[in-house]
Amino acid sequence: MADKHLDDKELLFQFKEAATRERAYTGIIKKYQEKLYWHIRRMVVDHEDANDVLQNMFIKVWKGLDNFREDSQLYTWLYRIATNECLTFLEQQKKRSSISLSDVDNGISNKLKADTNYDSNKIEWKLQLAMQQLPEKQRVVFNLRYYDEMPYEEMSRVLETSEGALKASYHHAVKKIESYILNN
Repeated sequence: MADKHLDDKELLFQFKEAATRERAYTGIIKKYQEKLYWHIRRMVVDHEDANDVLQNMFIKVWKGLDNFREDSQLYTWLYRIATNECLTFLEQQKKRSSISLSDVDNGISNKLKADTNYDSNKIEWKLQLAMQQLPEKQRVVFNLRYYDEMPYEEMSRVLETSEGALKASYHHAVKKIESYILNN
C-alpha cells in the first residue's frame, strides 16, 4: 500500500520504475484525489460529472506521467490537467446540447437548486449560484484562489497566464459574486 505522505519526487521516482509504477500511481491518486475532486466539483457541480471528469483526468495523468518533465510541481501539473478537463467537459456539454454556455450554466444552477441539501438562505449555496454566473475562466480563478488558497504565482503556472491577469480576473469575479449575493 502506498504511503499517503510520500513526497512528490519520491512518487515520481517510483513511477519511473516498472516494479513500483502502479504503487506510485496509487500514491499520487490517494494524495491528490480529494483536493482535485472538489476543484472539479465546484466547476461542474454534479457529483457524477465530477467523478467522470476526475477519472478522465487520472487516465490522462497515467498516460502523460512518463513525459512529465518536472519543470513545475506535480501538484501544478495535476491542477492544470484537471482544469483543462473541466473546461473540455463544459464545452462538450454545450456542444452536445447545442445551446449557449449560459444555458448550460442555467442547467448547472438548476442542478444546484435540485440538490436535496439546497437551502437558498445559506450563504454557501448563494456563493455556488453566484459562481455559476461567472465566465469559465473567472470561475476557475475564483475556485483556485478562494477555495484552494492557491498563490497567484502557482496559479499562473497552472493556467499559463500572468499574475496580473489573474489578479484582475479574481477581482472582477469577487465583485460579480458580491453583487449577485447582495441582489439575490
